Amino acid sequence: MTSTSLSSTTPVRRFGGAADIVLAAALWGTTGTVRTFTHAGPVVVGAARLLIGGVFLFVLAVRSGGLRPLIAAGRRTWLILFLGAALASIYQVAFFSSVARTGVATGTVVTIGSGPVFAGLLTLALRMGTPSRRWLLSTVGAVAGCAALTVGGRSAGVEPVGIGLALLAGFGYAAYATTASALITRGEEDRAVTGVIFGGAGILLLPVLVFEGAGWMFTVRGGPAALYLGLITTGVGYVLYGRGLRTTPVATATTLTLAEPAVAAVLGLFVLGEHLGGTALAGLALLVISLLILTLPEGGPRR
Repeated sequence: MTSTSLSSTTPVRRFGGAADIVLAAALWGTTGTVRTFTHAGPVVVGAARLLIGGVFLFVLAVRSGGLRPLIAAGRRTWLILFLGAALASIYQVAFFSSVARTGVATGTVVTIGSGPVFAGLLTLALRMGTPSRRWLLSTVGAVAGCAALTVGGRSAGVEPVGIGLALLAGFGYAAYATTASALITRGEEDRAVTGVIFGGAGILLLPVLVFEGAGWMFTVRGGPAALYLGLITTGVGYVLYGRGLRTTPVATATTLTLAEPAVAAVLGLFVLGEHLGGTALAGLALLVISLLILTLPEGGPRR
């Protein structure tokens, strides 16, 4: 779908932005499972993914022509871009570390599931609005669900450190989305913003590849997995996500990305054979229900 078709009518813009974000989230949902085939540490895989994807996105930014006005932007804009790159790095490392410790299904659900919660908190902290009562209800349920996952899932490999890393990743994701959205909605070209942020994040994590080693990227399994994670889930995924942010508020975008844990949970449970006990499953269900409360449209005119 081209940018021309997105701008033709208001309903098409809304559908196009939402569809782009959901498709991006579905691609992201495959990352935890694909990482298990690399036989490499979670941090070094995250670094490789950001480096490959960052180079791809930066090249697209140069070709789009949107990088020129961004280069001429003021110091404040570049500080925001650097912050976005740091947050993207934190999100990536914390996410892969989480799924390595606590499983793909649980790690992804908690990471992305906590995104709308952190987005609401950031909205309050930055005085960008007041979250609704439904957001508060969803937050309480999500926190309770995470607690049940932690307490009841130890026998299935769920552990507090893994949950903590997933929450850190969720914060990094929400904060990155808020940062990128602030620049895109004020008129900066979305491919330029994502290209600079992820190109910078790849540079920040380059020392990890240097010290941890990148030999796994040249193996039969590691090579295709690294390319898929970098080019498809990061490159294509964030092109779609950046395009979606043109017409989708960041709070709505973080909710739409709940497609990611749905895909990850299915792959984790049925492809990787992950198992959760009764209490952990109840916590997972409570988390999903809480997020559905946040996702369902409210009555009255739609934005």
